[in-house]
Amino acid sequence: MGTKAVRLLSRWLAAFCLLPAGISIVSANEFRTPSMSAVRVEWRAVLDQLRSEISSQPAIPQRFAFAGQRRVPAWDPRSAPALVQLNAINSAIFAGIGRSPVPVLLPFDTAAYLEAEAGGTHHPSVSRHQAGFRPVDLFYAGPSGYDAVFSLDPGAGDGLPSRTFARPVEVQITGSVLVYDLADPLSGRGEPVRALASQFPDMRRFIREGYVRYAFTRFGVPYVVSIQCLDSAPRSRRLACREAYPIAERFLKALRIAGGQPGRPRFDVPSEVAERPATLSPDFSYRPSGDIIANSGARRRGGRADLVAYSQIRFPLEKAPARVSSQQFARRKSGERQRTYQGVYPWRDNFCEARSFQVGQCAAGFGHQGQDIRPAPCPPNSSADNACHPRKQAVVAVRDGVVIRSLKQQAATLQINTGNEHIRFRYMHMNPSAMDADGILNGRRVAEGEKIGVVSNYLDFPNGTSYHLHFDVQVFTRDGWIWVNPYTTLIASYERLIRGRGHEIGTEPPGAVAHALPKDVLRHVARQAEGRAN
Repeated sequence: MGTKAVRLLSRWLAAFCLLPAGISIVSANEFRTPSMSAVRVEWRAVLDQLRSEISSQPAIPQRFAFAGQRRVPAWDPRSAPALVQLNAINSAIFAGIGRSPVPVLLPFDTAAYLEAEAGGTHHPSVSRHQAGFRPVDLFYAGPSGYDAVFSLDPGAGDGLPSRTFARPVEVQITGSVLVYDLADPLSGRGEPVRALASQFPDMRRFIREGYVRYAFTRFGVPYVVSIQCLDSAPRSRRLACREAYPIAERFLKALRIAGGQPGRPRFDVPSEVAERPATLSPDFSYRPSGDIIANSGARRRGGRADLVAYSQIRFPLEKAPARVSSQQFARRKSGERQRTYQGVYPWRDNFCEARSFQVGQCAAGFGHQGQDIRPAPCPPNSSADNACHPRKQAVVAVRDGVVIRSLKQQAATLQINTGNEHIRFRYMHMNPSAMDADGILNGRRVAEGEKIGVVSNYLDFPNGTSYHLHFDVQVFTRDGWIWVNPYTTLIASYERLIRGRGHEIGTEPPGAVAHALPKDVLRHVARQAEGRAN
């Protein structure tokens, strides 16, 4: 063994021996839970705004009681009876709207809708009172806020410029009482929107990670409206971001208070050490977070280490073993390809691999957005009908949640909204026709572990990629839904699935290293250490 190696081992052993008895070792690479900030809602301002909005129809305000009971906490529903009444009215259109702890802003004019009903119109047209947008595709409210998706058909909406885009444009809005605290180099950027400055003084418009986003604060709550688009020239099958501007502005101008209910005060959620199995797995190993294949990053930049396990999820494949590794760059290196077919470990991060997708968490500003997961390879000479074939491997829901997905879309997103998290998980490459047939569509509620599809190879068309699952994670920030590295989250979930803690390559503790050394080397190191001590 060389002098350099002995010197290194000496330092490790010295550090190991100097640890006082009874003190536990907290590793620098310990997994952490996310940190979140909670906001305070200005409910008095909400009631003032609601009173102003419904006054546009003189016969409607008398249907609402704005004087709440005294001597009740501000979070008690009796303190805001008008909101209780509003939730009861609009719950027929937006189910569960009263569960939102933040004011629900939607492009829906409640007062005009009620006026139409009072005038004798049976079931008034929702679109007519929704700025031309179709009845809501998805509305989901929970303990952390709400999410909604609306669509505008091609040619719908007076005053909009002609567009080449041939499909309905989807507009998303989120309001949340929880905001994830990220080390985000792109946070807070954007430009004001003059046409909306009087209605939204602090609004920022910016293009980020494939969406044009409008971020603003109202009643102390962060809201973000976003439209998926391409920052390029218009195409028939790809909406250009500049085409999306007038649609988003139409949506924003139509926003009204549609519901929501005061709740108990919320508190910040601090980061803590994440739970992991105590028992070591005999074979599961993984390379460190951020350690991507050399030169596989955009502009030859490396990966980004992220030790946050963003949620305690169920692993997205039904069965182990499974492999997390590059599906693009591994095929270019014979050594990597050989390991892919011979085994599943060690895993390797591929979040910041070179792609055309914007990823603010990666050093180059571009990346993969998620992780590629592949089932264990079949034994040699097995047939395509073998039960181990990837196309027979079930993909499951990682948590109880609600699906966000329209017909024919290749991506399915699982929305999670609980008292201590507001997070999304996206699955890609499953067959869209199969998902349509199975009802994996907007609003579908699924339970953790429920099968939602099988591993496939769809990427705009069949056989567009290798058989694998792309899985990614998005968390809500003041810039909207931001992609974060799911690698650590997947490691922690896999450890729970196999009930064993994995081994990170290159981080062997001093005791484990020393135990594996030959006795003569240990004696040599001990003599050197003793000589320095004397």
